[in-house]
Amino acid sequence: MSEQENKPLSKRQVWWLAARPKTLPAAVSGVVAGTALAVHDGQFRPGPALAALGVGLLLQIGSNLANDVFDFERGADTPGRLGPLRVTQAGLLTPRQVKLGMLMVFGLAGLLGLYLAWQSSWGVLLIGLAAILSAILYTGGPFAYGYYGLGDLFVFIFFGLAAVVGTYFVQARAFSLAAWWMSLPIGLLVVNILVVNNLRDIENDRAVDKQTLAVRLGVRGTRLQYTILLAITYLLMPILILNGVLSWGALLSWLSIPLGIKLARTVWTIQGRPLNTALAGTGQLAFVFSLLFFMGMLF
Repeated sequence: MSEQENKPLSKRQVWWLAARPKTLPAAVSGVVAGTALAVHDGQFRPGPALAALGVGLLLQIGSNLANDVFDFERGADTPGRLGPLRVTQAGLLTPRQVKLGMLMVFGLAGLLGLYLAWQSSWGVLLIGLAAILSAILYTGGPFAYGYYGLGDLFVFIFFGLAAVVGTYFVQARAFSLAAWWMSLPIGLLVVNILVVNNLRDIENDRAVDKQTLAVRLGVRGTRLQYTILLAITYLLMPILILNGVLSWGALLSWLSIPLGIKLARTVWTIQGRPLNTALAGTGQLAFVFSLLFFMGMLF
């Protein structure tokens, strides 16, 4: 083994690992979609749009740190874990360090939330607080809802509904029917990231009595869930267009279908650690879908 391979990670590299950068594209998908609708309606405002983007990224990073430390404290992160490196379990950071980092990240998200509230409505702060509490309580607290099969629902609410509708609202200072409907496909795509994650960890989660929806559905049921959510995502687009909710440009998002088919095949044919590629790919799919939608709204 070379000297370079033996070189210990710097603190900056460790924190970068803890942030789990491969999950971040999905965190901004709702912001991109909401901003696309604001642009289409002539309501785009760069300040609130950028702040919403920052909030989305910070909430995802804070959620990743919370999961890292609280899963470790609950004993769910065993040495046999198949997912990406968890810094607390690996001993690269102490639980106290990760919790402090989590609080700092959520604090920064709160500061951006104050700006968004000032630009739109103070009710935005309540949504932001709910999102932070949801991120912490997913694996922390006396009732960690992620251990009872409720993770999919909360991911849909905050990374679909709240992200798309909230991003539009802070720019337009009004709600939009199109934003409410567009939150559905975005939310379903982001939920599929969690579906792959839980499919990969199904045996480990079952062993530690973590009753995710994947554990309840089983391997075949979880694969079906992934495929059904993917199909609904793409079927929704022409339905919304034909009903006058979206313009025909929204159909540009269908250019991401080949990537979706490739990922579905991967989910149906592999198990365990190799699913990490499908996990990252599903995050990329959500981002590509939203970016194509954005381009369609421009034209």
